[in-house]
Amino acid sequence: MKRRLLVLNCHEPWVHQLSALDAELDIVVGLAGRHVAGWDERLRPIPNGARLLTLDEARALPPTWDCIIGHNLTDLFDTAMIDAPTLLVIHDVLEGRMAQQGADFTADEMRASLATYVAQRGIHVMPVSALKGRSWGIDAEGVTFAADPDDYPMFQGTIAAGLRVANHVTSKRIFLNWEFHEAAFDGLPVTLIGHNPDRGIAPAPSWRALKESFAAHRFFIHTADTRWEDGYNMASVEAMAAGMPVLSNVHPSCPLRHGVDGFVARDPAELRDAALRLLDDVALATTMGVQARQTAIKRFGPSRFARGVMRAIDAARRKFRQRRRAA
Repeated sequence: MKRRLLVLNCHEPWVHQLSALDAELDIVVGLAGRHVAGWDERLRPIPNGARLLTLDEARALPPTWDCIIGHNLTDLFDTAMIDAPTLLVIHDVLEGRMAQQGADFTADEMRASLATYVAQRGIHVMPVSALKGRSWGIDAEGVTFAADPDDYPMFQGTIAAGLRVANHVTSKRIFLNWEFHEAAFDGLPVTLIGHNPDRGIAPAPSWRALKESFAAHRFFIHTADTRWEDGYNMASVEAMAAGMPVLSNVHPSCPLRHGVDGFVARDPAELRDAALRLLDDVALATTMGVQARQTAIKRFGPSRFARGVMRAIDAARRKFRQRRRAA
């Protein structure tokens, strides 16, 4: 039987991946802190068969869900009254989240509080990567992002420019290793897409438009500080699935093979040289993009993601039953 899931909408691209589970999705929209009240269809279409509802509507329904999927402590508190198994997805490094929010407590205190709370409620925690999990005191490999190559048009690389997809780059300069990015690509043609109102830059008007940008640009860029972010993100995984070569700084979790499906550089000058090679050689970009697509299939396929999330849901259900028996 299909699982029935109540999912709080942290951001549409991640929630849309749950389409790979073939589950019945009830998606909570209208949450505080979002830039739109409902589901932002510019980012992704509503998953087929999904139902949108508010938090109050979810609380008023009988708790018949096989699992609740939340993404932060606020989600856990908001759904505490719903008697159902719960899965917490960790998306950020704890210290980075605290730095952004100006927290007045230590990371150790936060880790201890989380461990106590999830144990008391029988909540299972699933990080999106090992780095994110370790920062919260969770020893797990993580369930990484997914992208289906069949969702993307064939790579053309007709625009001799790099592409980067990132939100709030001004406030996230350290996390995105933006100084490295600026030094590597200063004066080179690079298109930035994402929510960056201070720079007059907006997200793509639709997922289709974003996918067309992947197909048209010569290469994709991902740089990240090794302390705060992984060597890949959802956008770079999408780029690989779309058949784009990716340029990155050296990072322990970078999925690229240097010179095969992208270029991995120790310093900005090295990355700049790689960019110039690809700007001058669309055939090279196409060949490397084919390999990037294969890497995406092997490491970030939807079936792999679905299996990982289903294992996490099953773990949440076991912990929920154990808590009930112990009560």
